[in-house]
Amino acid sequence: MMRFAYVNGRFCAHPDAAIHVEDRGFQFADAVYEVWSVRDGRLMDADGHFQRLSRSLAELRIPEPRSRPALERIIRELLRRNRVSNGLVYLQISRGQARRDHAFPKQAITPTIVLTCKRLDFAAADRRAETGIGVITVPDQRWARCDIKTVNLLPNVLAKQAAYEAGAAEAWQVDADGYVTEGSSTNAWIVTKAGKLLTRQADNGILHGITRARILDCAQRLGLEIEERAFTPAEALDAREAFLTSATSFVTPVVSIDGKTVANGAPGSLARALRETYLAEA
Repeated sequence: MMRFAYVNGRFCAHPDAAIHVEDRGFQFADAVYEVWSVRDGRLMDADGHFQRLSRSLAELRIPEPRSRPALERIIRELLRRNRVSNGLVYLQISRGQARRDHAFPKQAITPTIVLTCKRLDFAAADRRAETGIGVITVPDQRWARCDIKTVNLLPNVLAKQAAYEAGAAEAWQVDADGYVTEGSSTNAWIVTKAGKLLTRQADNGILHGITRARILDCAQRLGLEIEERAFTPAEALDAREAFLTSATSFVTPVVSIDGKTVANGAPGSLARALRETYLAEA
């Protein structure tokens, strides 16, 4: 089946989708992106993702090229053309095309906008949640503004590749002070032996995950004790449970870290309860 993309105002065949060689997103990573999971044809956590997109654009001083209603119409049409009812939508907006120079272009330019979508096997994600996954730890080599969802993802790519080469599903990044920041594409969580839910505070060191925020809401309604602070890999290995969250993994238990077993090596009850609560409300 032919796949379609959306580039700068028009839908086109996916193999023909292209941007200019001097697009600043291509040359400088001067761009932001956003990802929505699609479930039964509906964008999950739509408000949070659109709000984060606006914030990321504002932080980089890139004007919004489309209003939210316009973007939603484009997304609906893209999903229809690709016959995607369960999957994800990827949106990228760069500052636009200009003669190569590090400084912002002196003259106003039109931002570049690209959208794609694809099907996802949510049943496979459910199976991973049933068995749990392994993670490794790697040094965090990213820039100091990880709260902005930019396409500057090379350190994340290297971290994810290191995980795959180690036979793990994800890499938890560790800052210079020895604390876990987040995964290469996920937020990190643990449950202490006392039953307290821990995840790093939403500072500049992590992406402010939309699923992360929703899970915090779910945890509050379940009556769990919550603390937003950094934790070490040693604390994670000593924890009762560990798990990660993202827009595509939802809540996925972590059963090993650097090849060492977390608790009894099986998914924990709190991670399961949070996943069920989140998906029931999605």
